[in-house]
Amino acid sequence: MTVNDRVKVTIRCKQCGERFVLKGRREKGKIDTGFKQCICSNDSDFDIDTNGV
Repeated sequence: MTVNDRVKVTIRCKQCGERFVLKGRREKGKIDTGFKQCICSNDSDFDIDTNGV
């Protein structure tokens, strides 16, 4: 994988159970998807799983 590879990110909210599947970019050891918060206003309590695309 190179520095700017695309990754599939699955985010599940631990409060309401809502699940989001997003594409993100791996940059400088972090993954940026633009995700900010769940529809239940949770902005910090998530299960996050990543897979290469």
